[in-house]
Amino acid sequence: MTTPTERLAELGITLPSVSAPAGSYVPAKRSGSLVFTAGQVPFVDGALPLSGKVGDTVTPEQANGLARICALNALAAVDALVGLDSVTSVVKVVGFVASAHGFNGQPAVINGASDLLAEVFGEAGQHARSAVGVAELPIDAPVEVELVVEVA
Repeated sequence: MTTPTERLAELGITLPSVSAPAGSYVPAKRSGSLVFTAGQVPFVDGALPLSGKVGDTVTPEQANGLARICALNALAAVDALVGLDSVTSVVKVVGFVASAHGFNGQPAVINGASDLLAEVFGEAGQHARSAVGVAELPIDAPVEVELVVEVA
């Protein structure tokens, strides 16, 4: 059976460095057999590749890719805390989409995160999920994703 780390290598994906928290929190916290990540924005090398609202300055397709980056950042936080290969199941994904007035395609945007988790974890990547439209996100990020994973 392929480990999540091996699967990332097969996909040609390297986990990014964990971004320093922007406030009084930690990137990930373990409670029993669960690890909860803080909300992760789509930082690439410490910067947002795009900013603004989905359905206005950011297309839904671009936002889907940003959600994927958010999920990678969340996996990096999990890896730094407990090691990615200790994950036995992705339990829940919560995705926030900074949405222009009238935009209601949040589920398709957050599929970017969900699809990545399925690619990395296979059946263990199936999860419950919320995809929520919001007026604003920190630093004008278009998307933010948090994870709850079960670990061995």
